[in-house]
Amino acid sequence: MDKRVSTDRVTFALNGREISASAFAGERLSSFLREKAGARDVKVGCDAGDCGACTVMVDGEIVCACLMPAQQAEGRVVETLAGLTEDNLTKTLAASFEAHGAAQCGICTPGMMVSAVALLRETPKPDETSVMDALGGVLCRCTGYRKIIEAVIATGEEIAAQDPIGHTGAAIHRVDGADKVSGAEAFGDDIAPPDTLVVRVIRSPFHRAGFTLGDLTGWATQTPGIEAVLTAADIQGKNCFGVIPAFADQPVFAETEARFRGEAVAALVGTPDAVRNINDADLPITWEERAAALTITDAMEGGAQLHANRDANLMCRGYVSCGEPYDALKAAVVTVSGTYTTRFVEHAYIEPEAGFAEVVEGRVEVHACTQAPVMDLESLAEILGMERDMIRVVPTGCGGGFGSKLDISVQPYLAMAALKTGKPVRINYSRTESMQSTTKRHPGEMSVQIGATKSGKLCGMVFDGFFNTGAYASWGPTVATRVPVHASGPYAIADYRADAKGIHTHCPPSGAFRGFGVPQAAIAQESLFDELADKLNIDRLQFRIDNALENGDCTVCGQVFEQGVGIKPCFEALRDAWEAERAAALVVNAQDTHIKRGVGVAGGWYGCGNTSLPNPSTIKAGVRCDGQIVLHQGAMDIGQGANTVIAQIFASALGVPTTSLNLIGGDTDVTPDAGKTSASRQTFVSGNAAKLAGEALRAQILAQVNAGEDATIEAGAGVLIVRDGETTHSVDLTALENDAEGYVLRAVETYDPPTEPLDANGQGAPYAQFGYAAHLAVVEVDTDLGSVKPIKFIAAHDVGHAINPMLIEGQVQGGIAQGLGMALMEEYIPGRTENLHDYLIPTIGDIPPIETIIIEEPDAHGPFGAKGLGEHVLIPTAPSLLNAIKDATGVRMTEVPATPARIRAKLREQTHG
Repeated sequence: MDKRVSTDRVTFALNGREISASAFAGERLSSFLREKAGARDVKVGCDAGDCGACTVMVDGEIVCACLMPAQQAEGRVVETLAGLTEDNLTKTLAASFEAHGAAQCGICTPGMMVSAVALLRETPKPDETSVMDALGGVLCRCTGYRKIIEAVIATGEEIAAQDPIGHTGAAIHRVDGADKVSGAEAFGDDIAPPDTLVVRVIRSPFHRAGFTLGDLTGWATQTPGIEAVLTAADIQGKNCFGVIPAFADQPVFAETEARFRGEAVAALVGTPDAVRNINDADLPITWEERAAALTITDAMEGGAQLHANRDANLMCRGYVSCGEPYDALKAAVVTVSGTYTTRFVEHAYIEPEAGFAEVVEGRVEVHACTQAPVMDLESLAEILGMERDMIRVVPTGCGGGFGSKLDISVQPYLAMAALKTGKPVRINYSRTESMQSTTKRHPGEMSVQIGATKSGKLCGMVFDGFFNTGAYASWGPTVATRVPVHASGPYAIADYRADAKGIHTHCPPSGAFRGFGVPQAAIAQESLFDELADKLNIDRLQFRIDNALENGDCTVCGQVFEQGVGIKPCFEALRDAWEAERAAALVVNAQDTHIKRGVGVAGGWYGCGNTSLPNPSTIKAGVRCDGQIVLHQGAMDIGQGANTVIAQIFASALGVPTTSLNLIGGDTDVTPDAGKTSASRQTFVSGNAAKLAGEALRAQILAQVNAGEDATIEAGAGVLIVRDGETTHSVDLTALENDAEGYVLRAVETYDPPTEPLDANGQGAPYAQFGYAAHLAVVEVDTDLGSVKPIKFIAAHDVGHAINPMLIEGQVQGGIAQGLGMALMEEYIPGRTENLHDYLIPTIGDIPPIETIIIEEPDAHGPFGAKGLGEHVLIPTAPSLLNAIKDATGVRMTEVPATPARIRAKLREQTHG
């Protein structure tokens, strides 16, 4: 589809109005709806019928719009979410979605909502199975699906009233939820007007190749509709970018050699029709495929060196050592060891990278999906050779990120194209292009040895890990340095050594992905803990409780937390379920069938924010003369709820209802830098900045009338009412002088967590706070097929203070879904799994019920005691599943994903020796 240019006129009814426009032969209905009918609420995530984001109704039947030619809609009735929003059933469903937190990033929500409306029209009171069947064609990467199922089943039921104040601790609806459930939120590909010039990046078809660019300019002048060609020669600044300046090594355009399949070498700028019909093979580019090193072993043992200053393809190393680990292991009564392997994991957000750019009064403005707008601006200034004040980055809605949208992707191509042509331009990656060219979770090869005393106390641990960082550094240095700090898990180990190395290969760059290497390390450590407990004949949960860190204990980095260490309460919260589920498993397994049930447990910890580095966030707020209270909130919300949580923290500190705030997002022209959305830092770091800003603004308001600290504040039209005991004061805002931004009162505050650098042995204070988690997983394994069916999860998380319990549940469920995918099915293979039908992620039918137990061990540094959460959930999930598989079958899976083929092979090996 979408290739031939002959056209036909197509006419149909769309959301109650007639649409008539030309469509080229085979044009997808999704494209026609978005670009010719203005239905941008129809989202496109794959163009292959895999994700379901483009689901619409045609004559009342569910249709994947990317699989239907527009011509087949002739004379029919098409309904999208935007056309359903005035329908009472849809309104009721939308209210249920908001009440249950069923929309996180929101990119899949239109497809989910349309599918659910179709179901509810036929079955007003569906059960869980009916919902799973009806929504099974729509993928979600954020929610873990359980909130969606709950919302659809509960449609029409009475919705509990929200807390009218909405301060911290209240499970209020998302402040940006209405646009998500109506389809109105604008994502990266929703900004550009129709017929805007399109940028198309030309990429290497080989893992490694030399190349020569021919006369691309001459070719362009002879090709109708092509307005410009971009190459490295067009870069006015540095042809280099990277998220960590000392390791920046990735070119915007490769110059003579492409180091991975999908690397950019040029870009075309032209009309949509012209760009669509260009065949890459017709371009004057000559390729010379070269031998590639795709594995860590090949790269370290004679493979081509990717970077001149990185011998043996070693990018960097992380190291932590304390005590005498080798002596401790010799003295241990019991030791266990193992080698564990993990694979590339694709982020698989439903929104591929997209954006829009234009030149406005000599400045280039870039609108794109991103997790770090100020980092984007800084990179663009370097690449374009322009002053920062000549660039503006305006984040769009972000349809999932999970780490990969920290790195720049579309931004330089958009900016360069807009500057070169002087015209507005747009870009949207295809699913294949996104999967080829963007970062992945690091594959790991880890060898670990752990010892214990006769009484079950940990006694020495040695960890050696090699991580495939791909062709370029990206966040590889962070993974290499973070893993040794965390590889011990949240346990007291006095004698410890951990060494992690990042190795370059001719694979896509590995970057940030929810956990920065810690989930990989936890698989090894938590698997071996089960082996130790079994050798010592100690209950596996009790073994962890006995060794868990407590207040006042020393971590492997020599850091001591006198408060806030919540891992033991997390494990204790699982005790009743652990005993009950193990007893139930015995009953199932006594039936002596090929279905075996197992129960697994695992723990995890995660340091919030950058490792031993500055990590500031700045929040700005102000009061306008008309009484508006404005919060400039630059912490990107990628579905995790930063807009809501930070608003709750600010409103709590200021002393006004959260609903009274007006939010302005991360536009780099008007909102200060709240730092990147990564490392579970926004609730902690930006939340602290918001708390400080709220307190500062409150102090200014109270000072206007000399009110006491316990006074209340209420905003009105042009006035603030301050009630101080029996006295009521009125602050006439119209009498105060406006500043340049229209504020009569304002506050700008910054918070940077207190950390200390690590010494040569990794000793120091890498993080101001850790969050803690413990998961229990129940699975059933078909020993004939090797297939695993998760039955339930129980997840205990220490969040310090639950700012918004509903959002916490959503984060837990979504993180478990991603951890389940990593453990059981997800394996990105460069050149082979570059779409969402060859690369499998969990569907709505794969996620079992999840019980979330919220533990609150307040942290001294957190805002109102709160800790980060996003990454923590993923860490215990995979090892708890692997431990459950071992419990069910007796086989230890040391390679993930634990696919049916791998499990069956292990089972046969166990049976036949």
